[in-house]
Amino acid sequence: MPSTTITILLLSLYLLALIVIGIWNRKSESSEDFFLASRKLPAWLLAVTFVASWWGGGSAIDLVDHAHKNGLSSFWIYGVPVLLATALMFLFAKGIRNVGSISQPQLMEQRYNNKVSLLLTIFIIIFMVIGSTVQIIVVGKFFHAFFDISYEQGAILGTLIVLTYSLFGGFKGVVLTDLLQFVFFLLTGVLLFYMTYDQSGGIEAVKVTAITNQKEGYISFFTNVSDNLAYVITFGTSWMIQANIWQRISAAKKAVDAKKMMIISFIAFIPLYLMVTYTGMFASVLYETVPKSGIVPDLISNIPNPIISAVLFVGLSAAIMSTMDSLINTGALSLTVDVYQRHINPNASPSHNVMIGRISTFLLGALALLIALKIQSVLRISWIGSDFLTSGAFIPLVLGFLWVRGTSKAAIISMLFGLFFSTYNLLVALGLDLPVAWETASTEQALIGISISFFLYVIFSFLTEGDMEKSKKFIAKANILNR
Repeated sequence: MPSTTITILLLSLYLLALIVIGIWNRKSESSEDFFLASRKLPAWLLAVTFVASWWGGGSAIDLVDHAHKNGLSSFWIYGVPVLLATALMFLFAKGIRNVGSISQPQLMEQRYNNKVSLLLTIFIIIFMVIGSTVQIIVVGKFFHAFFDISYEQGAILGTLIVLTYSLFGGFKGVVLTDLLQFVFFLLTGVLLFYMTYDQSGGIEAVKVTAITNQKEGYISFFTNVSDNLAYVITFGTSWMIQANIWQRISAAKKAVDAKKMMIISFIAFIPLYLMVTYTGMFASVLYETVPKSGIVPDLISNIPNPIISAVLFVGLSAAIMSTMDSLINTGALSLTVDVYQRHINPNASPSHNVMIGRISTFLLGALALLIALKIQSVLRISWIGSDFLTSGAFIPLVLGFLWVRGTSKAAIISMLFGLFFSTYNLLVALGLDLPVAWETASTEQALIGISISFFLYVIFSFLTEGDMEKSKKFIAKANILNR
């Protein structure tokens, strides 16, 4: 049986399993049931879906390619920001779960007011659409490399697959499919790691190749760290406040389960990201340059055994889709709970809101697909999405838990600046001839954005009046400072 036929057959069986899981979990009686699985999921399962959300398409493809070129220090691009964000969320997990809101904007309305909540909703939807776009681009290119179809057809197919099971199962369906997808991708990661290690000759061969190619510090963790600080700052801060991860914290049974989820995830991320990084380093012996389709797709497509090739293909597809479904589901959560229920139809019945949740899921996926069909640059889109959250939402969100003096007007001013700053940088990145005093997508840009946001928040908190009683109640309810 030809390799492509086996791959299609295995992928079809895998997708059928995902759809069955989604349909099996289609019964949702309320928004909390649909988006938080009624807060009944155990910490270990939430940790798995957390890891599956971040250890996805970017890690599987992009980090391997970066490690091929730059060596062990490439861990700073994805691994260090993930660990930083997870550590920060461990500190805030108790407070997030204690507040007990369904969505991040609901939480911020409890701390500030409905205007801050609406602004945050805008940021979340922008980020989730852009994040979903990244995964659609990855899956489109991957399907294009493996099958005799165009990039556009691959992107459409991948999006339809994710929407099919996400529309039925809601958050519980996403979590359960993430568990299956994580197992598949873990198998893929381990097999690719072993395969590249075995074929390359191991770390000694990597050292020899690095010396031959005059790559100094290739196996050093701290080589050219400054070049990657922009990723650490922007990705680390934006991922720490990523709404789909706060959704998982809110879905925990208790605050202690939310903290356990963070500990399990932090420990798991270290070997997982190191494994991906070393896979790229071992591949430097096998590839002089990175193939056009990427190292991982090329490795999988060239495996002689069609069954192993098909299994690995499905595993990588699982990684991409597990990230995509998480982003789409959280964007739909914001559209449903924070836009429709809050501003359009607050008296809608629970069953009606579930229907709106499914419509929102479809709309988010369709919008992300439309952008992916027009723009195909993964790294630039990833940066743009993270820049919006870092510059516009990080300071009001974090200080809202810690500083009782922070006011709603200060939060609004800080967020409006972030929206303007990030939109301005987006226009520059898209080629508009605008004056800038910093390099686009640089450490300097990240520091300027978050510093001005912090400065505005602090200054205007002292210059404006706030509801101190409301702030004190929120911080006391979060109880984040008491361990």
